[in-house]
Amino acid sequence: MSSHEPLYSVVDGKPLLPAGERTLELVDPVTEQVAGLAGICGPDEVAAALDSSARAFRTWRKATPAARQEALLAIADALAARAEEFADAECRETGKPRASMLDEEIPFCVDTLKFFAGSARHLEGKASAEYAESRTSWIRREPVGVCVGITPWNYPLMMAVWKIGPALAAGNTVVLKPAESTPTTTVLLAEIAAEVLPAGVLNTVVGDRDTGRALVEHPTARLVSVTGSTRAGAQVAKSASDDLKRLHLELGGNAPVLVFDDADVADSAAGVVAAGFLNAGQDCTAATRVIVHDSVHDAFVTELSRLAAEQVTGRPSAEESDFGPLNNADQFARVTGLLERLPAHAKVETGGHRVGDTGYFLAPTVVSGLRADDEIVLEEVFGPVVTVQRFADEAEAVELANGVEQGLASSVWTRDHARALRVSGELDFGAVWVNTHGDLLSEMPHGGFKRSGYGKDLSAYSLEDYTRVKHVMSSLD
Repeated sequence: MSSHEPLYSVVDGKPLLPAGERTLELVDPVTEQVAGLAGICGPDEVAAALDSSARAFRTWRKATPAARQEALLAIADALAARAEEFADAECRETGKPRASMLDEEIPFCVDTLKFFAGSARHLEGKASAEYAESRTSWIRREPVGVCVGITPWNYPLMMAVWKIGPALAAGNTVVLKPAESTPTTTVLLAEIAAEVLPAGVLNTVVGDRDTGRALVEHPTARLVSVTGSTRAGAQVAKSASDDLKRLHLELGGNAPVLVFDDADVADSAAGVVAAGFLNAGQDCTAATRVIVHDSVHDAFVTELSRLAAEQVTGRPSAEESDFGPLNNADQFARVTGLLERLPAHAKVETGGHRVGDTGYFLAPTVVSGLRADDEIVLEEVFGPVVTVQRFADEAEAVELANGVEQGLASSVWTRDHARALRVSGELDFGAVWVNTHGDLLSEMPHGGFKRSGYGKDLSAYSLEDYTRVKHVMSSLD
């Protein structure tokens, strides 16, 4: 790929440059300058990609679990071998620290692919038995068909891996559409996959919202998996409803962090900083909404603000950078707008301002004095901003935590084991961490409740989303 030519899509194992002249400008969030272009796929390219995946499904669905395993392992090895190239591409479009890509994200992507490679050989139904006289019944788990995956701009490579891992392991074929501002690592992933997989098993189309809408509405797609905002998920659900497509939605988060009076203030504040400012807070599980017991509130805010102020936002290549800029101008305007509209009773303990004159850099920010009905509490900020509220007792803590529309992730900080068990049962979130926050494992499910969507990424549970269950009965006569 030349930096002077538009980024292409990958369909049927080959590069595909859309016939139209419209392109996406790929803006470097560090410099705010156009760093590349990408061709926009229209209805014809979308149909070609889906037709290609439909043809490939006829044979890929019959591939042995061992063959699927070998393919996923080969993709994992190729990704690991080209880690530097992937890191450069993703940092250029996201601005995230290069060290985080090489030391954390890419190794996790490799591990996830290897996990699903093993899972491909562990798909099973219930044992056969005779539930009626002279009749034997058994259960088949089958792939769904052509799956469309739509990924966000905060973790482009990782979200692509989360979608293709279980889908391919289960015997489906996939058409991926990356976010408008961060398509390159998805195209690179499709390139290395094309060297391993039969043509059409994994296609990638680059484009805008119209491209995504065409994918969702096309009758060939039988499952649509979206990671993105609640608004985007709701729109996809409406579009997919006309022909009853299956949906897998991992949408917005607004994670509460409950800090009780017996928690270690230093440890809990450090945990919030680590999980709240990671990737500039552009993480659906980010520890952004802290709810602290009255008795330790002041000490916690002091420590949290001190640690937050030490966080450094900077260029991807800078060794001292803890996080990079916000991804794009719209997101920068959205986050700064929330800060500009803070109510009079709120107090900015640290940060709250732009860093530098160029790039979408925002200082690590802590805001205290907030109430349950404040906009910045109810909305997912998706930026390097941590809010703090007070609570008086356990019941109020749970009420404040559950008092938002989102239900993806949460954490509880306490030394009281019984309290941790009680509260984890009351929290209406798909994940509850105790005395830690944000740890993800390939073996454990990730997914939310309420307006955070439904379906699970990672783990064996995600394989269930990408399969269908068939009952087969045979006469014994």
